[in-house]
Amino acid sequence: MNAIAKRIAKLQKLMQERRIDAYLIPTSDYHESEYVGEHFACRKYITGFDGSSGTALIQRNWAGLWTDGRYFVQAAAQLEGSGIELMKMGEPGVPTIEEYLEQHMPQQGILGFDGRVIHARMGEDLQKRLESKDISFAYTEALVGELWEDRPALPFHPVWILEDQYAGRSAAEKLAWLRQEMKKEHATIHLLTTLDDIAWLLNIRGNDIPHNPVVLSYMAVSMKEILLFINPASVPQEVREYLTGLGVTLYPYQEIYTYVQELFHERVLLEKEKVNYAIVKYLNESNCILDKMNPEVMEKAQKTPAEIENLKNAHIRDGVAMTKFIYWMKHSIHTVSMNECDAAEHLNMLRRQQGALDESFTTISAYGANAAMCHYHAQRDTCAMLKPEGLYLVDSGGQYLEGTTDITRTIALGPVTQQEREHYTLVLMSMLRLGHVRFLEGCSGLSLDYVARELMWRRGLNYNHGTGHGVGYLLNVHERPVGIRFKTVPERQDGAAFAPGMVCSDEPGIYIEGSHGIRTENLMFCKEAEKTSFGRFFEFEYLTMAPIDLDPVDVSMMEDRDIAYLNEYHSQVYEKIAPHLEEDEARWLRQATQPVSRQ
Repeated sequence: MNAIAKRIAKLQKLMQERRIDAYLIPTSDYHESEYVGEHFACRKYITGFDGSSGTALIQRNWAGLWTDGRYFVQAAAQLEGSGIELMKMGEPGVPTIEEYLEQHMPQQGILGFDGRVIHARMGEDLQKRLESKDISFAYTEALVGELWEDRPALPFHPVWILEDQYAGRSAAEKLAWLRQEMKKEHATIHLLTTLDDIAWLLNIRGNDIPHNPVVLSYMAVSMKEILLFINPASVPQEVREYLTGLGVTLYPYQEIYTYVQELFHERVLLEKEKVNYAIVKYLNESNCILDKMNPEVMEKAQKTPAEIENLKNAHIRDGVAMTKFIYWMKHSIHTVSMNECDAAEHLNMLRRQQGALDESFTTISAYGANAAMCHYHAQRDTCAMLKPEGLYLVDSGGQYLEGTTDITRTIALGPVTQQEREHYTLVLMSMLRLGHVRFLEGCSGLSLDYVARELMWRRGLNYNHGTGHGVGYLLNVHERPVGIRFKTVPERQDGAAFAPGMVCSDEPGIYIEGSHGIRTENLMFCKEAEKTSFGRFFEFEYLTMAPIDLDPVDVSMMEDRDIAYLNEYHSQVYEKIAPHLEEDEARWLRQATQPVSRQ
């Protein structure tokens, strides 16, 4: 029995003692964050699967893990020998967690979970789905925490202020705007638990989630006061004075539950999909809950002109680092012994030299067949050596004072196969065509996704991830409320219509298990193209400025417009990046961005 199987057996024994029939373990913290700190890695601890998305369900004689298409290959490998069944979300014949519970929970059974890591909407939906079985919830049972002897402590790092020149608007302006929004909803209190919304609203940042510069905290705003529930020791005196000047009173982090229990006859504006189940259960029934998406979400997503200008500067810094990396890779692959981890560390070093505060997520450094796992993470003891042949994929990003970056480049390290060349060129054309689309106001990513996938679908190809995701400003690299995908995924909450200032990724890919993976990604922002009698038309402008490897491109596959898009982009890359390079690097970039043609 391996270590994971032993942990599950201990959990099942504890469940039996507490008379719990099934126990739910999501990938979440107390704030419904996508990425979580090590303290909250309960699902990883109990299953061994370390992907960013997935939910474990443990019964007394069965264990399963639900995850999406990004992680099918990785999860299958990491679950091997654990006895955990992989439940491939969205695949034919695979029930959802709710459907599985409906089918397998006993009458009058008990479903256990930590109510602080399940959002209120999910808890209420489960209640409705399981009503016919008269199921009880044991939502105060943090069983994994009881078993996890060396569990890391809650992370409380120092809070710092993001100056107005970077933030685009002062926190005082944002708070005044928020109170006007509350008046429109006739709300007396706005309860906010999403960490990026709190950080954006107060213009503060921290480091409580790796690569996500947020602060573990809860916030309550009324017309008269602002309460911030936070670890007081993590707030330096300068920040404390700044918050006091905004009218913010600090309370200990855990006192949020006492606070909500003492609310009576209030109209509480909150978002049940982003507030944990325990908080909502503690609210007295005399309160009226106004369940709506946090008003901060749309406002935060539409970057101000100042933020867009800052982002352009951040992407020049990032582009310099990425260009230096590709140059180094092309010139070192024949002479320097390196593996996937070495390459990632070199890229991170180059970013730091350009002023990056941190990565925006853990770098995906994947060679050859490893890149077929689209969210592969190289481990020092098992990572692949790079060879002067085939394709190497690197998906990475940085956190700068001027904003957040995210870029993927697939690099030919030597000879490539004809199939790899065809797939590389298809991905490139797909990305360029989406980046140059023009669309009418009101379009969401559902309307636009086909532009990227059409070339692939005509050849019977596809990729199991969205084409694009929203991106924060020195915040989360995945940000609501926009994304680009061909089918609705409700839990992603990324189906909003595009508006000027919204930043999104453009990242189609092709993944052939056991062979290769290809993805090319730029960030872009939405802007107004023109206004006619038929309405407002929008388009995208690329923020990312780094060369796209021409070595694996099959120009004969490209239409004239694709060639024009590529040449135009590379002209911009050279113009903006070359002045910041060493002489030999600039000479190489001139060659790497030369116009291509079919002649």
